[in-house]
Amino acid sequence: MPAVNIRQLRDTRRLKAWLRAGKTVELRERDRVIARIVPASPPSRSREAPNFAARLKKIFGNRVLPGADLLIKERGRY
Repeated sequence: MPAVNIRQLRDTRRLKAWLRAGKTVELRERDRVIARIVPASPPSRSREAPNFAARLKKIFGNRVLPGADLLIKERGRY
C-alpha cells in the first residue's frame, strides 16, 4: 500500500495517480499511520432513462392541455 507523509501531500499528482488506480493511500506522520485515503467508488451507469410518456399519461390521463392547441396553431405562423 502506498504511503505519504504530511509534507508529501503537496505532490498531488502522485497521490491522484494512486487514487485513480484504485489504491488506498496511507497518510503517515513520523512513520505512524494517522489516516487512510480511500478512493471513491465509481458511480454506476446502469440506470435506465425514465419513461416520461408513461408518467405524463399517469398524471394527466388522456387530457389535452388547452395551451397546446394554441402553441400548435402559432407554430405554423413562422
